Amino acid sequence: MPINYNEKEKIFHLQALDTSYIIQICESGYIAHLYWGRKIKKLNFNNKPILKSSNYNVLDLDLPLDKLPQEYPMYGKSDFRNPAFHVQLENGSTISEFKYAFHKIYKGKPKLEGLPATYVENDDEADTLEITMVDSLTGLNIKLLYTVFNNLNVITRSVKFINEGTQKLRLLKAMSVSVDFDNSDYDMLQLSGAWARESNIYKRELVPGIQAVDSLRGISSAQQNPFIALLSKNADEIHGEAYGFNLVYSGNFTAEVYVDQFLTTRVSMGINPFDFSWLLEPKESFTTPEVVMVYSKAGIGEMSRTYHKLYRRRMCRGTYRDKERPILVNNWEATYFNFNEEKIKDIAKAGSELGIELFVLDDGWFANRNSDNCSLGDWIVDKNKLPNGLSKLAEDINEMGLSFGLWFEPEMVSPNSDLYRKHPNWCLHVPDRKRSSGRNQRNQLVLDLTRKDVCDEIIRMVSDILKNAPISYVKWDMNRPLTEMGSDKLSPERQRETAHRYVLGLYRIMNEITSSFPNILFESCSSGGGRFDPAILYYMPQTWTSDCTDAVERLKIQYGTSIAYPSITMGAHVSTCPNHQVGRMTSIDMRGNVAMSGNFGYELDLTKFTSEEKDIVKKQVEYYKEIRHIVQFGDFYRIKSPYEGNETAWIFVTEDKKEAVASYFRVLAKPNILSARLKFEGLNPDYMYEIVGEDMIFSGEELMYIGVDIPIIDEEHYRVYGDFYTVRWRLKKVE
Repeated sequence: MPINYNEKEKIFHLQALDTSYIIQICESGYIAHLYWGRKIKKLNFNNKPILKSSNYNVLDLDLPLDKLPQEYPMYGKSDFRNPAFHVQLENGSTISEFKYAFHKIYKGKPKLEGLPATYVENDDEADTLEITMVDSLTGLNIKLLYTVFNNLNVITRSVKFINEGTQKLRLLKAMSVSVDFDNSDYDMLQLSGAWARESNIYKRELVPGIQAVDSLRGISSAQQNPFIALLSKNADEIHGEAYGFNLVYSGNFTAEVYVDQFLTTRVSMGINPFDFSWLLEPKESFTTPEVVMVYSKAGIGEMSRTYHKLYRRRMCRGTYRDKERPILVNNWEATYFNFNEEKIKDIAKAGSELGIELFVLDDGWFANRNSDNCSLGDWIVDKNKLPNGLSKLAEDINEMGLSFGLWFEPEMVSPNSDLYRKHPNWCLHVPDRKRSSGRNQRNQLVLDLTRKDVCDEIIRMVSDILKNAPISYVKWDMNRPLTEMGSDKLSPERQRETAHRYVLGLYRIMNEITSSFPNILFESCSSGGGRFDPAILYYMPQTWTSDCTDAVERLKIQYGTSIAYPSITMGAHVSTCPNHQVGRMTSIDMRGNVAMSGNFGYELDLTKFTSEEKDIVKKQVEYYKEIRHIVQFGDFYRIKSPYEGNETAWIFVTEDKKEAVASYFRVLAKPNILSARLKFEGLNPDYMYEIVGEDMIFSGEELMYIGVDIPIIDEEHYRVYGDFYTVRWRLKKVE
């Protein structure tokens, strides 16, 4: 069984595919962390938690907790590092003392109430350990929840607080996970950025003190993704150890790495405690979001592929989880708000002629929405632009052979809207304070999703549109962070619950709408990748990766996002040149090849293409239809990093190793450089592979250890010529 308990030694041994996680109950009742790393097949129980002083041993009842690697550390009992939780009693004190009470081990994985999480379809896929700790003074129970996935190097963790006492308690901090490492010889990897440059990779050496990433924007944010990893020194894509932590949550979070005086390391992750508290009445409970922990002994690449497999199969849900995603055209950068029915049909008709499968009508189709300063919340078709209505437009586009998709921003309201004039207090606000408008000060407020009546109305409005037109795709946008974090419906003592209650309300809305319309493909968006987190993937199996569609910038964005998230979850489009975000001119080959490394589409005016451009696009569409099963469901290997030089390369390989698609990108040309070779990854060394279209056959060994020549353009001088050069190879096993 993947979870074993030795009663004599009081040790829990959790075993995933190739990793072990070991916990020990001390004589004092405290719970110690013993080990997390490579799988231990034979455990002889001779190792004890490594203490930080020779004056104590693990059996000492009076052991200072500052010297003990703890499994879920508390505050105020001789541990001076940051605790995993913080509880305030009615008398104002905040000291806790929790000790082991009992545990349960069972097959399968429980659901988390009101929260998205990884799941199993069969109880044999995973095993779960619940350890209950109790504070005898207050009666507060803490249930530590661990699930081990048997066929992946994955352990998930969450915590449930249950007030079994008679007094009100207030949670001031409630982390989902805390792990103590016995040294600090690691680098910390994070995914950080901003609007239009999300998920850039940063790596730094651990030093004494706190190093952290977090968000206080009410969303997981483009600035800091809720993911970190600890890497052994000199770890790279294929070598070294990697410990990944990813929070399944879409709101304010913190991920903190603390190196103490003894140069040991504590990692904690969960809801950001700043401006957070949660009142626990007697018999009430609070559940923290899940953290997905991944261990790799073979570098960052193996860690990433573990996350990819888990999220593709056991985070994403619904009809489209295992279904190839359609090639789309979106009208946003083609028209912005300036369109009418005729223009939309012209773009759709051009798309149909090129083999595109889905047309998406973006912002501007409702009320009097001719700019971004009005009408959000008034989800009524603008008859001036679409005189025959949404349903007729969708039907006409369906007759062209395309499915029809629609943009919404359901969480927002404009002050200049009928909804706001009718319900001015339905937005997040605090009394007597000015309401900060968002989206570049364009008068956009956030609806108060802590309120059931507001959530019910959003569900009704969106559902009415989806029920009355043949819509097969929804782009769900969210274009500003949360400010004035307060609610009319919450009492003063619960106002600091607003941010978390907003997220819970959002999950309820998304769950009800996506469950009611299971045949619609939902894509999330938050000014691009501002809410690209695993929790949203639970409801919507793909995300618009970034509002930046420039191919060169997208190399870094998509490469960085792939550290934790699979390509099938990344929306990626070809846009016009000069690019609307950075003004760069790149070839349509470069733009197409970058976008084909995700869920492929176009975001430009197809009616303006030349005959030559139409031929190129038609070939791109045909090619992607041939390879999308490899891109969307294959294993992803990063070969060359855009963060380390002028070149980028990656490869997608099917699980059976019989097919692959590799791509190479060079941003700027350099003089007097000979043609080079690219070594592939992830192939079967014993297979023979044909490079499709080139009448060449290589062994897997040759392709991985010798490599292939990067094709040249200038035959006379034997060189690649010009900026923004790209090439791709499609491989098939020779049967």
